[in-house]
Amino acid sequence: MMRRDKMRAPKIPSLVDLCVQKVIDNVRYLGDVGCVDHHMLERILPHCTREQLMHVEKSTKGRDLSPVTDKLWKKFFEKDFGTNCTNEVIRRMGEKKVSFTWLQLYEAKVKEMAQAENRAVDRLRQLYQKEDAKKQSRQVRACTKVPPSSKKRFWGDGPGYNVSNVKSNIMKKAKIEFLKSNEVKNIAAMKNKSIQRSHSSSSTTKTGRISGIGSTSKDPKSTKRIF
Repeated sequence: MMRRDKMRAPKIPSLVDLCVQKVIDNVRYLGDVGCVDHHMLERILPHCTREQLMHVEKSTKGRDLSPVTDKLWKKFFEKDFGTNCTNEVIRRMGEKKVSFTWLQLYEAKVKEMAQAENRAVDRLRQLYQKEDAKKQSRQVRACTKVPPSSKKRFWGDGPGYNVSNVKSNIMKKAKIEFLKSNEVKNIAAMKNKSIQRSHSSSSTTKTGRISGIGSTSKDPKSTKRIF
């Protein structure tokens, strides 16, 4: 018996098996499978990726493939979104007494995740826009600020004092009180007096020069005395 079993010829695959294997090898080219038998689809479609299976579902018109593909889409759902999410979907359908194909559930979950991702991207974009607006407002404030005058008046003789270059309010107040002190006022008064004296002395000098020039003019009586 053992010798007969060993010498038995290998099983020759049937024509159907050869066709099925050929389709599996080229499963990426599958499209409309509406005319393929149910038992053959059960052997072929498990070899499809989610993208290939989705293409077959969308390409097949006039035939419901869910009796074959529903369990395949459940596997993809559990693989992509986790066991907990799958059990939660089953629990909700039981509570609400509704039923959906796993293809519908898979498409709804993909859409929900895409919307959530878009909302997250929008929130992130808004945060970046707010930060950019803050930076731009800071730059505008720095550019529109009027710089202090290059001619600083330290010894003021009027009520106005230049304290624009002092940032602190306490320092401004201290500087104003210092400028209003008697010592500063006395120094300012002495400075004004010295300016007035220099002005009066310069005018007196100019007057003397003019009178000296007038005295040197020729007098006919003086010339007569010399000669």
